[in-house]
Amino acid sequence: MKIVATTALCLTVLLANPYADGDFGNEGVGAVLLWPTARSTALAGAVTGLADEADAAFFNPAGLAFQTTAKVDITCAELLPGLYPGMLYGSAIGGAPIRLPFWDGHRTYVSGGVVYRTTGETDIVNERGEFLGRVTTWRGWAGLQLAMLLTERFGTGIGLKIIRDSRYHFGWDYGHYAEGTAVAVDMALLYRHAARVAIGAAVDNLGPGITYAGSGEHDPLPAMLRLGACWTPVESHDFSLRIMPQLDKLLVGMFRDTTGRKPLGRQLQEEWRDVRKAFALEVTAFNSVSLRIGYFEDPNNQLGGIVLKNVEGQTFHYGAWDALTREGLGQLKSIGLCWGFGFGSDVIRFDLSSDAAIYDFPTKNWKFQLTCNDLGRLFGRRS
Repeated sequence: MKIVATTALCLTVLLANPYADGDFGNEGVGAVLLWPTARSTALAGAVTGLADEADAAFFNPAGLAFQTTAKVDITCAELLPGLYPGMLYGSAIGGAPIRLPFWDGHRTYVSGGVVYRTTGETDIVNERGEFLGRVTTWRGWAGLQLAMLLTERFGTGIGLKIIRDSRYHFGWDYGHYAEGTAVAVDMALLYRHAARVAIGAAVDNLGPGITYAGSGEHDPLPAMLRLGACWTPVESHDFSLRIMPQLDKLLVGMFRDTTGRKPLGRQLQEEWRDVRKAFALEVTAFNSVSLRIGYFEDPNNQLGGIVLKNVEGQTFHYGAWDALTREGLGQLKSIGLCWGFGFGSDVIRFDLSSDAAIYDFPTKNWKFQLTCNDLGRLFGRRS
């Protein structure tokens, strides 16, 4: 009965739309949606059903419930150097299993993490070309996660984070710096079947929104529903293969119809078009070398997908289904692929990735990650 009640509560939250009557199209703190680690970036974010390392705290805290060792990972990157220099990103996450002093010593997993991104120094110039000064803006969050097993195969997790955001607004002959703080909750479920199949669901960034002191502006948080699966058809010491599909849906403004005339079928079609879709593969040999590739499409934001150039030389991002079924869209220019690799051991590993191909402009976008999946063994202690 406890499992049924927990599942019903989580599904109610996952399927609800708390922003049906709120502001939309101006979601605040989009930095919380960045793929936080090199491994998750190489897999195009398709890790909600995987959730087997410390970065499960970012995508699906329920995955922490299945983990039995103390873990940590650290990621750093220079973001989009082809777009703007000086954009730096860093994340760190770590956790460990503990026994509760009550509930018959039930095992839980506790983790904490931080994410930081800065755009570097920005020159402030008015419309007359006059230099007004420089400002540095940044975004980040810090959070705690708690996860536990409800049964041998069913886990649940919850996260609480404090989000901080700064921005600068430009005017004709002025500008103002504004900062805001928000609190958000993440909730997640993960089911692992004996047949090497896992299914995960999570909702991130549930909260009342963020208000900016200095400007008075209020933006909704980018609440995101994530649905993912992981199938491991082959798993041995010598070789393993993981296949991971994922769907991500921004909940802000869902089914918002300002005209009041759109039929339900059209609204459903538009909502499905806005879903971010990903598919990823991870191949690991001898528990030491991993190769990863992911496909990502978000045509609504012109990211990834199948990029085609029409007869006028314009490029557009299409979903794979549209590109395969519609004619006359243009010639293939690129495909929204992410990739990366990792090498090390089952204790410590180094990862590198790039998602440069999902953008319209030339860039590199390398991410570097150091992961320890067993701090006890690393320091000579038994797990």
